[in-house]
Amino acid sequence: MGVKKYEIDTPENREFLKEQSVELLEFGRRFASPGGSAYYLGDDGTPWKDKNRETYETCRMAHVYSLGAFLGFAGSEQLIDEALKALRGELHDKEHGGWYAGLSPDDTFLPTKQCYAHAFVILAASSAYLAGREGAKELLDEAISVYDLRFWNEEEGLSSDIWNTEFTVMDDYRGMNANMHTVEAFLAAADALEDDTYRKRAGRIISRVVPWAKENGWRLPEHFTKDWAADLECNKDRPDDPFKPYGATPGHGIEWSRLIAQWAISAYDKGAAEAAPYLEAAENLYNRAISDAWNADGAPGIVYTTGWDGKPVVHDRMHWTLAEAINTSAVLYRLTGKEKYASDYAAFMQYLDESVIDHVNHSWFHQMDKDNQVMETVWPGKPDLYHALQAMLIPYYTPELSIALAVKRGAHI
Repeated sequence: MGVKKYEIDTPENREFLKEQSVELLEFGRRFASPGGSAYYLGDDGTPWKDKNRETYETCRMAHVYSLGAFLGFAGSEQLIDEALKALRGELHDKEHGGWYAGLSPDDTFLPTKQCYAHAFVILAASSAYLAGREGAKELLDEAISVYDLRFWNEEEGLSSDIWNTEFTVMDDYRGMNANMHTVEAFLAAADALEDDTYRKRAGRIISRVVPWAKENGWRLPEHFTKDWAADLECNKDRPDDPFKPYGATPGHGIEWSRLIAQWAISAYDKGAAEAAPYLEAAENLYNRAISDAWNADGAPGIVYTTGWDGKPVVHDRMHWTLAEAINTSAVLYRLTGKEKYASDYAAFMQYLDESVIDHVNHSWFHQMDKDNQVMETVWPGKPDLYHALQAMLIPYYTPELSIALAVKRGAHI
C-alpha cells in the first residue's frame, strides 16, 4: 500500500489526493472576516485576527472554494460569496479604482497597488464566474479593465509591478513573480470567457521569459529594472529577503515550467510543431530546478533559493514549492510519457506524506528548515490553501484546461 499510495495513476494515489482535498477544504472554512476578507489562518485553521487580511489570500480563497463547489464540497458557495463580498467591498478602492493590497487588523488599508494581487482578482473572479456566483462576471470585467489600464504594457508584452495607492507613481522594480501569476490569471480568464485574447497575452509573456531563462542556464532571473534588464545581484547582501530573495527561486522555475507547458498545449495541439520548443523549455526549466534544489543538502526537500551556480543559498523548504513540483512532474509525465517524471512525482508524494502534511492539525506545514523541522520566520501558521489544493487536483485533470474549468467539466485523466 505504501508505495502504491505515492505512484501516479494508482487507485491508492487517487484516493490519497481525494482525501487530502477534503481535509484542505475543511481546514479553511473559517477564513472569512465579517467583511469577507480572508483572515490569516493559524496552525489548526483558527483565524489569527491580529494579522493583516491580504487581498491575494482572499482571492485565493474564492478560487479554492470555487474548486470546492465543483467538487461538491458542502458550503463552498457561501464561502465564495464571502470572498466576493470583500473584493466588491472593503478591499476595493472606490476612489482610485483597483484593489488595496489588504487591510490591517484595525481595518486600515495597506499601501500600494500590486500587480500580483490584481492578477489574483482576475483568477478569483474567473473561477467564481464559472461557479455561477452572482456579481462574479462584473467583478471579472472590472478586474481585467483595471489590469489593462494600470499593469499591462502592450508594447513590452509584460506587466509592471507596483503603483502607489493613488495610481500616480509607479515603482521602477519589475518582477517575474507578478508576470507568472498574470500568465495563470490570463489562462483562467481565457477559459472562463472563451476569449483567446488573454491566452495570446500569456504567450507574449512566455515568449519573453523563455529566452531569459535559456540565456541564464535555465535559472530564471526574478528581479529586473524598469527597462527589463535582469538584476542578478538584487539583495545579495540580504539573500533571505522575504519579498525579493537573492538568486534563483527553483520553485518558480518549476511553476513556470507547468504554466508554459499548459499554455503551449492550450494554444497549439499537443503534437504541433509550434508547441515543441515550449515543451522543451518547460522540461529544461523543471529539470534544472530539480537538479539544483531537490535533496541538495543531504535531506529531502526543495531548497528555497540557489545562487547562479546552482548551489543552495536559503535552505528552507516552502510548502508551495513542493506543491508546484507535484503539479509539474505530473503534467510533464502526461505530456511526455517519460518515466522520470512519474518517479519524481512518487518521491514528492512520499515526502509530502512523511514530512509536510500535518497529520494532527491538518493542512500542510508552510515552512521547514534544512532538517525538515517546522519553522515560522516567513510563513507562520497555515494561511494558504491554494497551492496545496491545486496539487491535489492538477495531476488528475486534463492539462490543456485551467484547473477551474477542468474540474467544473469533470475533465479527469
